[in-house]
Amino acid sequence: MDKQKLNKIKEELATYDGRPIKLMEICGSHTDAIASNGIPSLLSEKIELVSGPGCPVCVTASSYIDKLIDLAREGYTVVTFGDLIRVPGSTVSLSEVRGEGAKVEMVYSPMDVIELAKNSPDERFVFAAVGFETTTPIYALLIEEIIESNIKNISLLTSIKTMPEVVEHILSGGAKIDGFIAPGHVSVVTGYDIFTPIAKKYSIPFGVAGFTGEELLVALYGIVSHIDEGVVKNYYTSVVTKDGNLRAKEKIDKYFQKYDATWRGMGKVPDSGLIIRDEYSYLDAGSYGLDDDTKKNKACQCDQVLMGNIRPSDCPLYGKVCTPADPQGACMVSTEGSCFSYYTNNRSR
Repeated sequence: MDKQKLNKIKEELATYDGRPIKLMEICGSHTDAIASNGIPSLLSEKIELVSGPGCPVCVTASSYIDKLIDLAREGYTVVTFGDLIRVPGSTVSLSEVRGEGAKVEMVYSPMDVIELAKNSPDERFVFAAVGFETTTPIYALLIEEIIESNIKNISLLTSIKTMPEVVEHILSGGAKIDGFIAPGHVSVVTGYDIFTPIAKKYSIPFGVAGFTGEELLVALYGIVSHIDEGVVKNYYTSVVTKDGNLRAKEKIDKYFQKYDATWRGMGKVPDSGLIIRDEYSYLDAGSYGLDDDTKKNKACQCDQVLMGNIRPSDCPLYGKVCTPADPQGACMVSTEGSCFSYYTNNRSR
């Protein structure tokens, strides 16, 4: 985009003088990018940005963490991404039980567990498959590789969530959201049309955005321009299409089925999760029925942050007893977590 056009967009967003509007960025990566690019300081006071439930570890129920901890204490090697290790369960985290001697391995790719399992055939491995539609295709490929290679010592504990249903859940609960920055990474897989029914039902605009400062400003300008219109606009055209990645969606459908998932702080949301299909259930380490969501610290208001009801700084624990060094809730653990992003970027609005 040429500089003159971008400056015009900045001016329009800075001088917006219509009715006050609240826009939610669903994706945790967008939350981080918005803060690091100083986007809030470029907006009119009448445009409020709030974070949504798009951080995968932030929305993982405490009972899921507790199950991983139980498996680790039973002698399984739990394999996971780094952020999940520090997420509090109902009492402790994986990091704490690793300190007790339990086996917890950090990896950068789900496929790394294949090599671990082959090198230690007598050891039992559980991969913590957490995420949204973005990471589900690689979990499908992991299952496929386990089956084709006849690997007997890997199972998966899944906590995979899907976006449209939780957005519907937030809106149907009465949240006053006037527009959404739709998740770019998710939309690469699903396509942007998945948000069209919700946009039309609530007469709310969705704008699929990239992750640079310029891309976010363009999407925000588009959303503001379509307030009160039930439309979905794609501002990430380099990688996002209407229908998404058909091959990836086929792989997901082959190995996963819909179920009613529990979201941290939000309870059970119908059809908002993906779980391993019944015919491959022998690879599941016990993902069904993980519905309890007991808080380690009852004063934590991460759930209200995830639903856009409050800003992180409104939580009584924020910046006091809850910091990245000592997180009391999941939102302060991950780099994609709203509280972590606000704290590390000294963000106030």
